[in-house]
Amino acid sequence: MADRIALFIDGANLHTTVKNLGFEIDFRRLLAEFGKYGQIVRAYFYTVVRDDDEFSSLRPLVDWLDYNGYTVRRKLAKTHDDGEGRRRMKRSIGIELAVDALEIAHRIDHAYLFSGDGDLRAVVEAVRRAGVRVTVVSSIRTKPPMIADELRRQADVFLELENLRAAIERPAHPIAPE
Repeated sequence: MADRIALFIDGANLHTTVKNLGFEIDFRRLLAEFGKYGQIVRAYFYTVVRDDDEFSSLRPLVDWLDYNGYTVRRKLAKTHDDGEGRRRMKRSIGIELAVDALEIAHRIDHAYLFSGDGDLRAVVEAVRRAGVRVTVVSSIRTKPPMIADELRRQADVFLELENLRAAIERPAHPIAPE
């Protein structure tokens, strides 16, 4: 019997990781690759957007994901004063991811978390207590490593993103003939 799985993709963290590894993700290929591991019950993609991001470069990707098998969770970025007069942007999706993971835990056997954010350690711990195996997908091959050590230690399995490159890399766009 195939595992029922869910993917939890921290969009900003994954983007930074693959950028540091020197490739881009083909999200259609990513779904196909993880579909080999079991039945994908849900594939979540989390992103933080600014109020003025109506026509951002992220919009086409998010729209494509919405129509092609992903559940996209958008969160509005919050700005705050850092205490020294500078405006800072808060871009955390941890709470949304935690709620989704805990709500779906009873319906899945295996969760794949695409993030290296150490703040998600407690979520991994809670989902594991619910009887779900958790694999964290990130990289230790970047300089510095993109995964927090405490998150890697909390997971059942750590999967190096670079090892998935051949299966999930977006092919280079051919240059049109002149």
